[in-house]
Amino acid sequence: MATTLEHESERQPLRIFAEKAYLDYAMYVILDRALPHIGDGLKPVQRRIVYAMSELGLSAVSKPKKAARTVGDVIGKFHPHGDSACYEAMVIMAQSFSYRYPLIDGHGNWGTADDPKSFAAMRYTESKLTAYAATLLSELGQGTVDWQPNFDGTLDEPKTLPARLPNVLLNGGTGIAVGMATDIPPHNLREVAAATVHLLKNPNADLDALCEFMPAPDFPTGAEIISSAAEIRQLYATGNGMVRLRATYTIENGEIVIDALPYQTSGARVLEQIAGQMAAKKLPMVSDLRDESDHENPTRLIIVPRSNRVDMDALMAHLFATTGLEKGVRANLNVIGLDGAPRVKNLREILSEWLVYRTDTVTRRLQYRLDAVLDRLHILEGLLIAYLNIDEVIHIIRTEDEPKPVMMKRFDITGTQADAILDLRLRHLMKLEEFKIRGEQEELEAERKTLEATLGSRKKLNALIAGEIEADADKYGDDRRSRLVERDQARALSEADLLPSEPVTVVLSRQGWIRAAKGHDVDAPGLSFRSGDEYLTHAAGRSNQTLIVIDSTGRSYTLAAHKLPSARGQGEPLTGSLNPSDGARFVGIAIGDEQTRCVLASSAGNGFVTTLGEISSRNKSGKAALGVGRNDSALTPSTVTGADPEVCVVTGEGQLLCLPLGELPELAKGKGNKLISLKKGEQVVAVQALSATAKLVIHSGRRHMTLKAADRDIYRGPRASRGKQLPRGYTQVQALSVDGD
Repeated sequence: MATTLEHESERQPLRIFAEKAYLDYAMYVILDRALPHIGDGLKPVQRRIVYAMSELGLSAVSKPKKAARTVGDVIGKFHPHGDSACYEAMVIMAQSFSYRYPLIDGHGNWGTADDPKSFAAMRYTESKLTAYAATLLSELGQGTVDWQPNFDGTLDEPKTLPARLPNVLLNGGTGIAVGMATDIPPHNLREVAAATVHLLKNPNADLDALCEFMPAPDFPTGAEIISSAAEIRQLYATGNGMVRLRATYTIENGEIVIDALPYQTSGARVLEQIAGQMAAKKLPMVSDLRDESDHENPTRLIIVPRSNRVDMDALMAHLFATTGLEKGVRANLNVIGLDGAPRVKNLREILSEWLVYRTDTVTRRLQYRLDAVLDRLHILEGLLIAYLNIDEVIHIIRTEDEPKPVMMKRFDITGTQADAILDLRLRHLMKLEEFKIRGEQEELEAERKTLEATLGSRKKLNALIAGEIEADADKYGDDRRSRLVERDQARALSEADLLPSEPVTVVLSRQGWIRAAKGHDVDAPGLSFRSGDEYLTHAAGRSNQTLIVIDSTGRSYTLAAHKLPSARGQGEPLTGSLNPSDGARFVGIAIGDEQTRCVLASSAGNGFVTTLGEISSRNKSGKAALGVGRNDSALTPSTVTGADPEVCVVTGEGQLLCLPLGELPELAKGKGNKLISLKKGEQVVAVQALSATAKLVIHSGRRHMTLKAADRDIYRGPRASRGKQLPRGYTQVQALSVDGD
């Protein structure tokens, strides 16, 4: 006994055994579980479900039966795996939002687009095959495919189904195997059929020609395909890529109505994402959300803007970038080829190889029919001999113990013909039967010639295949659902864009305390300040604009205007959020959009024009914007507004110069150019940009003087000139401001 066991066992290194076991398992999963076959586009479990339903008589015109009945047949006869996995595969083939052309007509709850796995248990649901499933099954009993024993050898099952259309592209499929996966997007039947027929008629057609007929995938849920034609062509050329999908929407009564979602996107999940942004106060321009989806409108999501001033296109662009309203669908055209090996194939390879499969299928079908016709003609020939010699045939049958060999010898017929004669019923011995036989012979003879001619001519065979594909396209095809629209990449709104745009006045004190008051009608100098502190400057703008702070060393800092403390209090010190260098003090502020221009100048009389975006800095330590000398200081920046702007520069001794803004250089940072000619020890105390129609207000102590545009003529001069002296009483100027800009 020990000797016998020793001979039956085999010793192997663990490494070799483990490697072989893993590879065997991997190939099993790849070939018998996860990847579709190029011929019928089905995985084994899908093929077994469809075949089992056809065997149960569940055609499109029959009455549906419980899904549990089908699942029981599938796992009991062909697929010995879990019933839940089998049922889930069945459910997917019945979901119109998962399959472009469903194979199963499900009755009951088979899941929803929001929750595809919310289907009822199989004991509650019923199903039958769809009309489209006939493209996979109608030729099954005509010698078209190879058969194999089922798992226990008691039944036979088809290795593949005789698909009349490239189902591998029409419904696509996903699967994860060991070391490889497949993601084939669905396509439009009419387009695939047209491309297939074109390739059949023009075997040398290149990929560009096929893309003319078949420009992109076509998803069951519609939406827009926003990938460029070049990106999709690259996908078809390599078998790998990404298809970008975007929801479609319309505007109805001032509300945004989303009527189509990307493939495998849940509307409920999208609403949750939008609601989450609203709860986090990151979407202030949206006031309400509604889901009005029903049977007539499978997708109808309503977004209600807060007002009719909301830019709906910008809002949707933000939602496309931040929610599931836009997504990328991966494409990996990995299929099991006719050689039985899995491989990623390009579009032309898939269509070419499927045409080989279809040609073989049609050839086998025609040969099967031709053999049947020849067999029937052979029998009819024997029956006709019998009718012409009916009396003698009856005599032989009545008198001979073994009539078959006697008839074969007497009439020179074969055993098959003799059996057919012996199987005749008495009622078929009428004279009329002879005419029926001759008529049937003529019909079958004509069919035989047609079949032989088709089998003998590749041109006629191709014409037959093309005609059948076109007929199925007319019968089962429909219009494209996913529109092809090239779009720019969606951009999420910045934090400033998402903030409510409210008028604010930002006030800065001399000791560097800052606050913001709502509105522009604010008496900034009249606000209360801390003991020992006083008003320095203010700037009016919007709550979502950029706020720039300048210190005496010429460094610039950026703050969020909407986060500033209210003017009801005395504000907060800038040193709490910014880190200026030792000895630096804050001298001014400016507020506006990133494109807003402003004038930066120093007490040394140098300056330039820049934008707030150029000098903005998110660093607490700021950035060097204006070059300032050791004994000089930066001045309060002045934003540029209005038409034909000019710049007014005033010294502490009352020397005023007004010059066109265009004479100043535009820089991102630096020292700038000389604005006004100064005497030794003289310094500039203020610079003000204003429009040609605005009034300039000059502040000297408690006195102020207003200069209209005409009044400023005597003070106008070229850059770096001396300017003119202000009247007596304005020799100690502290600031400039604008009235009526």
